[in-house]
Amino acid sequence: MTMIQLEGVHKRFASGSEWIHILKGADLSVQDREVVALTGPSGVGKSTLLHLIGGLDHPDAGLIRVDDKVVTDLKGIDLDQFRRRSVAIVYQFHFLLPEFSALENVMLPAIVAGDGRDAEKRSRKLLREVGLEARENHAPSKLSGGEQQRVAIARALINEPRVLLADEPTGNLDEETAGLVFDLLMDLKNQHGLTILIATHNSGLAGACDRILRLKDGRIG
Repeated sequence: MTMIQLEGVHKRFASGSEWIHILKGADLSVQDREVVALTGPSGVGKSTLLHLIGGLDHPDAGLIRVDDKVVTDLKGIDLDQFRRRSVAIVYQFHFLLPEFSALENVMLPAIVAGDGRDAEKRSRKLLREVGLEARENHAPSKLSGGEQQRVAIARALINEPRVLLADEPTGNLDEETAGLVFDLLMDLKNQHGLTILIATHNSGLAGACDRILRLKDGRIG
């Protein structure tokens, strides 16, 4: 089953009086439970592509389908539901809320989605899965960089998405910690049946994925 599909996706941004064409008819197909690395130099449009797939931005042309939903047709409540339920994004920087504990940070997306009934129980389970059950009451400032990223990954999974988009998830970590975080993602992929698309500059991590794709000149190859 194809979980992520892009057909002829274009995206451009205004820069003064000029237009910068980031994507120029990009095509992409990722199968269910596949782990795919998206590579390319900084500024080529990897983050833009992930935002489009995640429904955070809209292409100028083309089709985007995720988990059998045509993302480019979604609007209003349907788009909000897609963002909350079908897909999750993990960034290079964790963006944890400093005033909340690790447990509260993981719970938050479930509460926002109106599914707070057993959010605490599910959050504790996810923190166990990422090896942080003993740190659930710690504020982000009391956690290491790798621990903060593991909390961010647990938070991304609280609403049980089918697709995980990872934007340089190990880019802010040392080599050893980056490897541990990547191994964790692979374990969670098997436990939760995830399809994962990772934008990365790390050739070692990319080589451990099922496939490597390169974004160049607005197209994927």
